[in-house]
Amino acid sequence: MENRADYTAQAALLKALSNPIRLEIVHSLLLGGCRNVTCMERGTGMSQSCISQHLQKLRSAGVVTAERSGNEVYYQAASAEVARLVAALFGEEASNYVL
Repeated sequence: MENRADYTAQAALLKALSNPIRLEIVHSLLLGGCRNVTCMERGTGMSQSCISQHLQKLRSAGVVTAERSGNEVYYQAASAEVARLVAALFGEEASNYVL
């Protein structure tokens, strides 16, 4: 039998991606789209605060990582596991994604 912690971790990943806005953000990152909040704001039409709140939840869940460069913070998907899951949802190849 699998370890209960494994199920808990996988459920947390699914929960983080279960919001359409967060899923859109992660999918865009994997496709090589915008990597900072300013660019995401222009590309999605969502407010900076909305995007930032969702990115914080994704970071807390370990779905994305962040790296500061000057005044900007750049985001990317945290793992190949995230890429495989999103690829399965969209019927795409995870090997085509940017990690």
